[in-house]
Amino acid sequence: MARYSFRLPDIGEGIAEAEIVAWHVRVGDRIEEDAQLADMMTDKATVEMESPVSGVIVELAGEVGDMVSIGSTLAVIETDADAEASDTPESGSCAESTDEVAVLEDVAESSEDSVEDSAEAPPAVAEASPSAAAPAGGKEDRAVLASPAVRARARDLGVDLSQVQAEGDRIRHADLDAYLRYGAGQGYQAPGASRARADEPIKVIGMRRKIAENMAAAKRAIPHFTYVEEMDVTALEAMRADLNANRGNRPKLTMLPFLIVAICRTIPEFPMINARYDDEAGVVTRHGAVHLGMATQTDAGLMVPVIRDAQDKNVWQLASEISRLAEAARTGKAKVDELTGGTLTVTSLGPLGGIATTPVINRPEVAIIGPNKIVERPVFAKNPQGGDDIRRAKLMNLSISCDHRVVDGWDAASFVQALKRLVETPVLLFAN
Repeated sequence: MARYSFRLPDIGEGIAEAEIVAWHVRVGDRIEEDAQLADMMTDKATVEMESPVSGVIVELAGEVGDMVSIGSTLAVIETDADAEASDTPESGSCAESTDEVAVLEDVAESSEDSVEDSAEAPPAVAEASPSAAAPAGGKEDRAVLASPAVRARARDLGVDLSQVQAEGDRIRHADLDAYLRYGAGQGYQAPGASRARADEPIKVIGMRRKIAENMAAAKRAIPHFTYVEEMDVTALEAMRADLNANRGNRPKLTMLPFLIVAICRTIPEFPMINARYDDEAGVVTRHGAVHLGMATQTDAGLMVPVIRDAQDKNVWQLASEISRLAEAARTGKAKVDELTGGTLTVTSLGPLGGIATTPVINRPEVAIIGPNKIVERPVFAKNPQGGDDIRRAKLMNLSISCDHRVVDGWDAASFVQALKRLVETPVLLFAN
């Protein structure tokens, strides 16, 4: 028998430490060679640690949420055969995992996320004080005097009548009301009303911690401003429906590919929007290519997969790339380089988008665009006779948040107005 020290290997250039986001073993467990040991998160990706030997776990480095330095002992394994006392950083095996990525939902056609509440509901009323006498033999409401109606109501509310103090010789409805208001400490609630759930402490670790750090850093360092404009997408939606009806075996088009084409056509006039700001060096880099990030909600938190060279793709190619990234996201196969290097980000809450959004910039980028949900409303339009006609229109608000150190308000407004002209006259999206 020998003890084998598995040390955290070098899992990326410039990485000094990693966070424990999941243990797949406990002390005392037997693990086989190449079995999954732990998930470690760096600034760029989640990495799976696999055991290089078989044996019994006798020591683990820490708890979920702890940071472990490269080269430090992650686990100690008691092996069946003779083995060296310690491992070298290079001997650890790892496999990249990005199971936290999902797909950006489109402005007009996105499925609404459902939120499951796993917290258990507490008892219907507060527990009795330690000094209260408990009824014997499980006959809690027969040891007190109360009418059948009061007993039935107490049963419906889940109230132990032995805990209710009577003003007279028997418990009445008024006494039960007083108990619900004060004795139970919860205030009166009608039968079937929802009760307060128990507090649920949740440790901030892994992707949630990275999101918190990145968002806090962005708000601290970047002077945000947001500009919002309304766009008439009636003609664009009609064009999209017509193209989808005749698409053949090509992917179904959502609003997003059209919006990306419009953004890429507008960027050359406003290069300050497609830029990154190096705070320490004091250098703004205006990028020639548009590497478009898509803010994506996942079970683990917000991720931003990137469409490379979006300016070189047409709507069908963009739809295919969005679908490919979505599939990679759902299966946890998105690569690190598909999650980094964006120059501009689009974020959308789909049908939950509301009237307007004020998105937080994905630092070190200097702008983020937020299309909101499409709604139908009546609008006024001039007729050939010079009068007003009322027509039904599909309208969408579009928000843009910018870094005021790099982008002026006039530039942001001018960019959105140019974008609006393309979106409201969609034939221009296909013009040379």
